[in-house]
Amino acid sequence: MTGMRTAIGLMSGTSMDGIDLAFVRTDGRDRVERGPSHYVPYDEGLRARWKRALATARKITERRQRPGDLAESERILTLAHAAAVKSFLYRLGLGPEAVDVIGFHGQTVLHRPDEALTVQIGDGPLLAEETGIDVVYDMRANDMAHGGQGAPLIPVYHAALAANLPEGLERPAVFVNIGGISNLTYTGQAGRAEELSAFDSGPGNMLIDQWIEAHTGKAFDKGGKTAARGRVVPALVARYLESPFFSGNIRRSLDRGDFLPPKKGAVSLEDGARTLAHVTAAAILKSGGYLPEKAKTWIVCGGGRLNPVIMAEFAALAEQAGAKVIAAEAAGFDGGAMEAEAWAYLAVRSLEGLPLTFPGTTGVREPVTGGVLAAASR
Repeated sequence: MTGMRTAIGLMSGTSMDGIDLAFVRTDGRDRVERGPSHYVPYDEGLRARWKRALATARKITERRQRPGDLAESERILTLAHAAAVKSFLYRLGLGPEAVDVIGFHGQTVLHRPDEALTVQIGDGPLLAEETGIDVVYDMRANDMAHGGQGAPLIPVYHAALAANLPEGLERPAVFVNIGGISNLTYTGQAGRAEELSAFDSGPGNMLIDQWIEAHTGKAFDKGGKTAARGRVVPALVARYLESPFFSGNIRRSLDRGDFLPPKKGAVSLEDGARTLAHVTAAAILKSGGYLPEKAKTWIVCGGGRLNPVIMAEFAALAEQAGAKVIAAEAAGFDGGAMEAEAWAYLAVRSLEGLPLTFPGTTGVREPVTGGVLAAASR
């Protein structure tokens, strides 16, 4: 029997709001012991730097390029992650010797799946040097080298969780991660990796966050309070749902620039927020039509589950389709830490040489492993 390894997963997602950390013990297969998690928000200066990095990264034509100040941004981001790891271990009363590996996502600054080009800034060797812990990073590139879209990578972790769902939840269950971009994972009737079907479903919090920030300077619609005061504008909903992304038989992964918020002044602040909340929910259901079976249970993780307007819109639309929507916590999971947990799990799978992606998740030609190991000097 393969032994258990301890891992810390690090996730900085498309919302660019901070670093999620999670501690996991796993064999990289179906044995998962979820541990503590932590969140470190970025200050406004760092968030502004990551936004500039997105603009700079548009010049990249080869994934190792770091034009302008992108190399410096990569160094700063890596050191921020190292500080977060050290603080996390201190809170847990642990030293680096207690951790076998760190799964390091980095920050996506460019994702063009149709060009087989994806860039996550994050210096794995520097993180290993700073923390004294082995690091697995750059986990998307090998998938793209074998014909995949480079995303989503989390489905194999969803399969491990789905194999042990609480009794009473109707299958098939579909995990929905509502981050900056939303994605779905169909886990079948038994939660086996070979049954997986997964893809990005459309914009998640990204549009609402951008809309709120443009009008108020705030990073997001806390508690959905702004959206709750608005109304859905059908013509604007139709504009988004008629996107070519939702048609055709080939599912593809999304970049931040694939969907843009309405122009300022097109609708009121409140109506824009409410409409975009509805679009987030409606996009999930529309993309869900490409799943092998209709979902009976939707398990929601990611920041979007904390927006009651998104959740209410989603629940109402799902009910019309005969399905139930629950937050990840209602299934015994941590919806905020799930992506970070997944990156810890993926790092262990990478060490074991196990597949991270499958034809049914990224469109890769065959199941492939991935990631680059940066060994720490101990």
